[in-house]
Amino acid sequence: MARTYMASERPDHTLQHTALVHEAYLRLVDSEMPVNNRAHFFAVASQAMRRILVDYARARKTKKRGSGETIRVEDEAQLPPASGIGPDILALHEVLERLAGHDQRQAQIVEMHYFSGLTAEEISEVVGVTSRTVERDLVSAKAWIGNALENS
Repeated sequence: MARTYMASERPDHTLQHTALVHEAYLRLVDSEMPVNNRAHFFAVASQAMRRILVDYARARKTKKRGSGETIRVEDEAQLPPASGIGPDILALHEVLERLAGHDQRQAQIVEMHYFSGLTAEEISEVVGVTSRTVERDLVSAKAWIGNALENS
């Protein structure tokens, strides 16, 4: 799951997938949340990892903005090129939060499928719907998210 999360991050990301797993483990242990089955564990773990990455991205964005410090750049050619694979994690987080306001189940299904790699059958166990409903919700949510990312 951590590799899946980290695959969408930029190549020079300083947070490694093992650190992400360790941080998620610590958060899960501290929360003492009861876990019903394997699929439920992966759903909770995927949510923890997503939140860690969002917190990390927010902290990096704050640091990048300088928090009051002024840095003078002599030549723009010296700046490294912006790199990144996939959508910005903060933009994706915001869109998923908006989707949750629109349809909580779809947001939960997207998170479990894309961030932890659960199958429709595993997700259906956690959510309590058929796997076919999960598949329909994924198609609908994907279209909704794509539209939201285009319009933001």
